[in-house]
Amino acid sequence: MDNRLFYSSTQRNRDCIGDVLSRIIKKGSVLEIGSGSGEHGVVFQKRFPGIIWQTSDPELVHRKSISSWIEYEDLTKNMPQPLEIDVEKIPWKIPLRLAHSLQGIVSINMIHVAQWSCTVALFRESGKLLNKGQFLILYGPFKICNKHTSESNYFFDNSLKMQNGLWGIKNLEEVCDESKKNGFSQEDIIKMPANNFSIIYRKIFDK
Repeated sequence: MDNRLFYSSTQRNRDCIGDVLSRIIKKGSVLEIGSGSGEHGVVFQKRFPGIIWQTSDPELVHRKSISSWIEYEDLTKNMPQPLEIDVEKIPWKIPLRLAHSLQGIVSINMIHVAQWSCTVALFRESGKLLNKGQFLILYGPFKICNKHTSESNYFFDNSLKMQNGLWGIKNLEEVCDESKKNGFSQEDIIKMPANNFSIIYRKIFDK
């Protein structure tokens, strides 16, 4: 059965996110938290065949979509099936092979459709899994100095809060403070299309 989901945002941002990843991906495995439809995962697995892209999502409908995308793109021999990871249910249950080969963690368009405690959990568990020099990348919209970077982000933020009062675009400085608590430094802030950013964090000491 074809359970693939399609998100228009993936079509727009997958190439530019891939360009950011190409700067830092070397070898080993990458864990994606909140993989959604899985469209990003299969694109990045094909673009970076020398790594293993491990998707994850707490929602069954998303994991079914990811599995369908893996099969559709003929990646079943190269790409593992998605993990069931709820970012707040810690410790995350990941295979030993992934823990040993992990070089970085990526989360795309996740923290603004989640409560703040999810951001806290993301950095806490990433800090436990990653070693010195390894990366955590966040992609999405952010407020800077508690101000929106565009009018469209202001309206988007309001629409998120109407869906769930705990959701909303996060303030970059607060996210950075949380990263420091868990042994990360903010390496780069990259402006992306459609008023989004890629934020690269590096672990500054071993777990």
